[in-house]
Amino acid sequence: MNKLKRNKYLFSIIVTLLLAFTSCNKEKNTGFEKPTGIYINWASYDELSDTVKLDEKIAMRQLKELIRLRKLGVQIDYYLMDAFWFDKDGGYREWRKESWPNGHDDWLQTCINNDIKPGLWISTNVLGWRDLWMNSISDWQTSINSNGDRLSLFEGNYLPHLIESMQMWVDRGILMFKFDFADFHAVTPELENKLSQEEIFQKNVDAFQNALKSFRKKNPEVRILAYNGYGGQYDNTGVQFEKNIDLSWLETFDALYCGDPRLADVPAFNFWRSKDIYSDHQVQQYQYNGVPLHRIDNSSFMIGNTGTCYGRSNTAWKGTLILSLARGGWANTYYGNLDLLTDDDARWFSKVQSVFLPFQKIQAISTFGAIPGTAEPYGYLAQSKDGAVITLVNPKQSFAKINLPVSGDARLLFTDSGFAPQLDGNQISLGPEQMAVIGINAYADAKFDLGLQNDVVIPVEIDQIETNFVSKEKNNTTTSFQIPDGKDIRIVWQQFDNDSLPKRTANVFSGQGESLADILIIKAEQDGISIPVEIHYDRIIWSGLSWAIGEIKAKDLKPDVPLSLSCISKESTDVNLQCRVFTVEYQ
Repeated sequence: MNKLKRNKYLFSIIVTLLLAFTSCNKEKNTGFEKPTGIYINWASYDELSDTVKLDEKIAMRQLKELIRLRKLGVQIDYYLMDAFWFDKDGGYREWRKESWPNGHDDWLQTCINNDIKPGLWISTNVLGWRDLWMNSISDWQTSINSNGDRLSLFEGNYLPHLIESMQMWVDRGILMFKFDFADFHAVTPELENKLSQEEIFQKNVDAFQNALKSFRKKNPEVRILAYNGYGGQYDNTGVQFEKNIDLSWLETFDALYCGDPRLADVPAFNFWRSKDIYSDHQVQQYQYNGVPLHRIDNSSFMIGNTGTCYGRSNTAWKGTLILSLARGGWANTYYGNLDLLTDDDARWFSKVQSVFLPFQKIQAISTFGAIPGTAEPYGYLAQSKDGAVITLVNPKQSFAKINLPVSGDARLLFTDSGFAPQLDGNQISLGPEQMAVIGINAYADAKFDLGLQNDVVIPVEIDQIETNFVSKEKNNTTTSFQIPDGKDIRIVWQQFDNDSLPKRTANVFSGQGESLADILIIKAEQDGISIPVEIHYDRIIWSGLSWAIGEIKAKDLKPDVPLSLSCISKESTDVNLQCRVFTVEYQ
């Protein structure tokens, strides 16, 4: 090879390597490098649907608990300080003085000293709704809209000032930002009548994306999460999937969240199972839009006593944790009161992570089965060359035989209590509303057993009763029938609008609304005497609910007297009520 050819050859190799390096860097510029645990302290306080204010005491108590959990083997890498840490007149550069009288240094330094990466919540450009949680400082005035509650991202000094603020925090040790509440239709009065809505939207998007890309280039170690305002459909799981997510956000953010935990439009006697179904549905919606599973933050693990998680405490937390990890996202977010988890809980938590995180790391998780919002069985397949772990949910009000997506030696690793799922070759039988985890081949080993979820009980029998409901008056339907002897009765009803879509009825914010039990009502009587109905939705539900479900125990019923049922909605608009009645039997 002569000198010229050799030089050209070497040059071509260098160019190829540079291109590969550039491509690799571009690929690594967004997205986590591996499955990552992120603690976010929202739900240990709640200033939107409740009245519990964030302060230093709450934040430091949860940091202490996070350090405890990490020592017991739980993988959590970040602690993100959620909304309202800031002084409303400080432009995201000062902390709220009444909540942090000693400042934030203790929290920040304790995180750093314990190898926990700290993060901060920022509202993209929304200053509030009914009341402003952030005032527009003088540096932002050139970007404010006519209502004084939104900031343009392509006009004035707001966005440059925000990027400077982020850099200030990175220089002090902050390594993650969570962007929430984006409104890309914000515009100043000077341009609101000169540009179309489409032009305003695109200019805001372009300005924000370009600013964050430049920021990321300067700070490649910083991770950024996208929450409300970046596409997706959150409110109703009864609508068809649509292409409504701009995938260019994947070049800006490390993960896209798919909705705050709320109830699906799938009735469930176990209230928390409907919440599980909601997050499963949302993951599939984002997957339908082309978002890879490992880039979806399902945000579903939330425990606590505040309104944002409906005061669940740690009820049914084990199934929620399993599903949050089984979905395959690398941004594994954990919200709320870590103090609700005992040391034994922490060890179990760590064991569940040890099962699912290796599958997450090699992106070996896929979805199968129905769309969760259709109330048909679905699940997640985590598969390697040695075997598989299958996580299944049956959302129906009936038993279901489900074909496993892979075959081999099988073992039940986890399920709800009550009905014991039956494995038969390549099939499993699940009870109504039941979830289960099955190990295949190498994972069909007792060392992977995760036990029972004792606070979710599945009936061993369920049968629908033929009933004839008659509309008595607006949003009120009734029936009467002879009850089977010795059986509990389950009543399920749901309300639909004129387009046959589930209609949600919501409470007011600030923790002051009515219980949904006073709005979506089940009444039962025998001989004019009221019969108690057990329900689990008797709580303030900020996100609304389209259904009611309850059970009457056999011990409270007279066997020879007809049972009269009324399903009543206090929804202000006319709704179509669809009601079903079942007999159920527990072990």
